[in-house]
Amino acid sequence: MEVILIQDVANLGYKNDIVKVKDGYGRNYLIPNKLAIIANDSNRKQLAENLKQQARKLAQQLADAQALAEKLANTVITVAVKANEDGKIFGTVTTAQIAEALEKQGLNVDKKVITVEQVKELGEAVAVAKLHREVKAEIKLNVVAE
Repeated sequence: MEVILIQDVANLGYKNDIVKVKDGYGRNYLIPNKLAIIANDSNRKQLAENLKQQARKLAQQLADAQALAEKLANTVITVAVKANEDGKIFGTVTTAQIAEALEKQGLNVDKKVITVEQVKELGEAVAVAKLHREVKAEIKLNVVAE
């Protein structure tokens, strides 16, 4: 019996895979637990259409992420923080501050995708934004005293 997996199943396959299983396993476990559907002609056509649409969406997301990465590569943002006379800052630069500064420049980046190492002093620093699983962008920071 061939089935199309609706969800990832350990030791069997991933979502949207067509796998061959024993009849009892398919009828008594996979299908009743909504882990798979029977791989008949109409379900195969629907799977093919879904995969085509999903590929189109993923290609668009990748193109958008690459365009945003190019904009971020050419951008330097300024983050104002409290600091003492020696240039040591109180606390650190947060991803929320970076996202807010980017938004002021018209670039919408979620703070959850930004990572920044501990910034302890005034000056220049670098943050990394993981925009897509294949696209990472460096954000140049200029840390100044308030």
